[in-house]
Amino acid sequence: MLKRTLLTVSGLILLQLVVAQTTVIRLDLKRQIDPTARRACNKAFEMAKEQKASAIIIDMNTPGGMLNEADSIRTAIMHSKIPVYVLINPNAASAGALISIACNKIYMTDGSTIGAATVVNQNAEQLPDKYQSYMRAMMRSTAEFRGRDPQIAEAMVDEKIEVPGVSPAGQVLTFTRSEAIKHGYCDGKAERIEDVLAQEGFTSYKIDKVNFTALDKIINFLISPFIQGILILLIIGGIYYELQTPGIGFPLAAAVTAAVLYFAPLFLEDLAASWEILIFILGVGLMLLEVFVIPGFGVAGIAGIVLMLTGLILGMVDNFYFDFKYTGGDEIVKSLLVVMISFILAIVFIFATGGQFIKSQLFQRLVLQNTLETPDYRDEIIKEKITSLVNKTGISLTSMHPAGKINIEGNIYDALSDGDFLEKDTSIIVVQDYGNRILVRKNEKV
Repeated sequence: MLKRTLLTVSGLILLQLVVAQTTVIRLDLKRQIDPTARRACNKAFEMAKEQKASAIIIDMNTPGGMLNEADSIRTAIMHSKIPVYVLINPNAASAGALISIACNKIYMTDGSTIGAATVVNQNAEQLPDKYQSYMRAMMRSTAEFRGRDPQIAEAMVDEKIEVPGVSPAGQVLTFTRSEAIKHGYCDGKAERIEDVLAQEGFTSYKIDKVNFTALDKIINFLISPFIQGILILLIIGGIYYELQTPGIGFPLAAAVTAAVLYFAPLFLEDLAASWEILIFILGVGLMLLEVFVIPGFGVAGIAGIVLMLTGLILGMVDNFYFDFKYTGGDEIVKSLLVVMISFILAIVFIFATGGQFIKSQLFQRLVLQNTLETPDYRDEIIKEKITSLVNKTGISLTSMHPAGKINIEGNIYDALSDGDFLEKDTSIIVVQDYGNRILVRKNEKV
């Protein structure tokens, strides 16, 4: 009887412990504040809601980052019904300071700092006052929302602001832990997440950490500038070589795949909007129109290239219909450099190879050379198409960059230059005839 009673009591105590245990969501922000950090923050709030967590705690160590992403995280924290605590371990500069001030409670490790929220570019150069003004307003309103001194928050942005007894004019304010505690910008000392939870009264809890999924890692890989440059090379090269080869084959598939891999992660990161992708598609359409419909290369072709590049650049930069107030000038310059350098490298490669890459054995294995016809007549039809105009000479009636019109024995055909661009009235020779597409090159025998 006694044994049964003891077992029952033990079971009840264990049940109470399980029931009393609460969930705490841990979010590590130990990196630049960027779209990945914002997505991780959103995931933390989703997990907290699904698991009915009692708190979210941020382990913070960041030199700063993108202003728009920090603003999104700040807003989410301020509107959260679940308390959010931050452990600065050891640095919360710039965007990190803004996020920290938005939290319900701030804890700091020994040797940690908070402040230095001046908006700068990647070279640590201060951006124009319109960016500083916006940052000052966000810092001030966030501090007021949490009952902290708003003038101190502004002094973390603007060195011209003097806070009597706290910070003289002429230097941007940064607090150590003891200074932050003294002036109400730190609520306690802590060295570990568990120290924070203990001071907040948590005794029985489990910590569920926000982890990056495979999709997160893929997106992070694809939005790196180097990979974006490679994708742009594939887009431009694929479009060019598709125009040089008959039928829909490997070059077009490579270009389409690269475009999807370029824009998809940017779209998921809320950087590339639908209208920016449409600008890119319209640019491709104008280029195709110039090549296949309009002789030579003029307004439509140039406009197509400009729209393509514009779509690629804008897709990398956060803006609202060309409003860049949330984006620093360094982000615009970075995207411009990535796109233009990749475009120039693609042009250099195309001219360096003289279009001969499409004739290489490796490339020919990837491109569909023949089409399937009715089995009984297939070989004869293919042979007829290949030999009908091959080796015949004529003259170009228009410039061929690479498409245009030619005259052979009094007949006019649409054709493509196989390699170098050709000017009007150039003597040409047919090198391939696919029926619906004729490839010619300059007749060197004349």
